[in-house]
Amino acid sequence: MLNQFSRTELLLGKQAMEKLAASRVAVFGIGGVGGYTVEALIRSGVGAIDIIDDDKVCLTNINRQLYATRKTVGQYKVDVAAARISEINPDAVVRTYKTFYMPDTADQFDFTQYDYIVDAIDTVTGKLTLAVNANTSGTPIISSMGAGNKMDPTAFEVTDIYETSVCPLARIMRHELKRRGILKLKVVYSKEPPITPKNNLEISCHAYCICPPDTARTCTQRRQIPGSNAFVPSVVGLIIAGEIIHELSHYKGENT
Repeated sequence: MLNQFSRTELLLGKQAMEKLAASRVAVFGIGGVGGYTVEALIRSGVGAIDIIDDDKVCLTNINRQLYATRKTVGQYKVDVAAARISEINPDAVVRTYKTFYMPDTADQFDFTQYDYIVDAIDTVTGKLTLAVNANTSGTPIISSMGAGNKMDPTAFEVTDIYETSVCPLARIMRHELKRRGILKLKVVYSKEPPITPKNNLEISCHAYCICPPDTARTCTQRRQIPGSNAFVPSVVGLIIAGEIIHELSHYKGENT
């Protein structure tokens, strides 16, 4: 019977689609990277998804984030995402958390309930906590390295954290994961050297913060506001989704 996933089933087959429908994925961070990951997972037939983000849509998100429009500015990203998901697949089970994932909030989540975890957050402490807890629970995880201050979407690749180079965030993660005894972590990263953002106070969030009222963590708390665009974070998010769909469906191409 035809449905919204029929074209995907033509590629993966019925059994793979059933596996996806029975899968539950947690996406931590649904901004420029994670928003596109959520979109692709839901459009691919993943049946249950947990979306975790305490942020509200800001005007400065519109240049790159799927859920950011003039209409959604000021709304919680997870609420906007949940509404969009229900329009794509009303049968999907969506759990939303207005939570900033850090060691002090990690106990809210039982990683053994997930078939896959996506790390699309931008704080080192949170990323390390996700990696450690996923390792402890034995749950597969894929982590996004730096997508800000980059312009080449074709430079991104999937590899293990210990095979990375150039990326400053990956370098920090390698060092800290080794200290914690984490021997592997699947990541998406780029060897493109990051661009130094132009120092223009007229468009500086530090000088003219326009975060929505009651925002828990404003951009002024950052040491540096990264530059961004529409085509790099989205590609990273879609690469992550592709890796997850491939693994959860157990799809094997002709050359594998």
